[in-house]
Amino acid sequence: MTATATSTGIREDILRLKKERNAVILAHNYQIPEIQDIADYVGDSLGLAFRAQETDANVIAFCGVHFMAETAKIVNPEKTVILPDADAGCSLEQSCSAEDLKAFLDENKEKNYYVITYINSSAAVKALSDVICTSGNAVKIVEAAPKDRPILFAPDQNLGAWVSQQTGRDMDFWNGSCYIHVEFTRESIQRIKDEYPDAAVVAHPECTTAVRLLADEVCSTEKMVDFCRNTDAQNIIVVTEAGMLHRIQKEVPEKNLIAGPTDRCACAECRFMKMNTLEKLYNCLRDLSPSVTLDQEFREAAKKPIMRMLELSK
Repeated sequence: MTATATSTGIREDILRLKKERNAVILAHNYQIPEIQDIADYVGDSLGLAFRAQETDANVIAFCGVHFMAETAKIVNPEKTVILPDADAGCSLEQSCSAEDLKAFLDENKEKNYYVITYINSSAAVKALSDVICTSGNAVKIVEAAPKDRPILFAPDQNLGAWVSQQTGRDMDFWNGSCYIHVEFTRESIQRIKDEYPDAAVVAHPECTTAVRLLADEVCSTEKMVDFCRNTDAQNIIVVTEAGMLHRIQKEVPEKNLIAGPTDRCACAECRFMKMNTLEKLYNCLRDLSPSVTLDQEFREAAKKPIMRMLELSK
């Protein structure tokens, strides 16, 4: 596919290739609108994890970041899992390497940590974990954790702090954060609240405590759709990555959505999520590359805590 292809033409070519490959296109809520609009399913990490497990397609084209495609491969080893850009990473995944986590656990063997790991992590890190969680099910996962073992929550300390508040469980937190969500500040959100005094605020739990305290609702991206649909407020400040607004606006067109601003810009966009394009999606379906391959030992070890999460989330 050349750079001169039109958006209409490339869309038709993607749909043709999808049919030829017996592929399913999964897209995270933070993807660009053009990818969301062509996907078979748009959702958050938990929803996409279920879809990856349930699909009968031969090929999974995962439009998100690398750890998401990797998770799909873990639960679908017999399927071809491809992603538009193999370099689409995640600051949270980068903040917690398997080597560092293993070293920490080895140094603290006497504590016998129960390790709950956010899905924004590598397969090797998942393999060291007792159970995985997403922002949508983290409270449920922590509530189900054994009471006789201390919890290590990795790698997002902000999500961990929020879950600790919701559950009353004391936990130790890994020192990691999402570089986008920590850009929102109390001051940046308050400025937009001053401009729209009647607006409701919905924020992702990866935000800092100061921002979460300003919110009327703190929830996962999937639950943001329901909040925006059900709130009486006409104006809603959405404090998460800006790609989420496209999905909400399609499902709740009658509401006025306002992107949560940061001190740096009017809306926050993840540079990793925005690496995927229609051209790259076409290319990966055409070439079945880049594809995700996993060491069998890591894959089997990583699958156990993911399946435990899916079982606890039903």
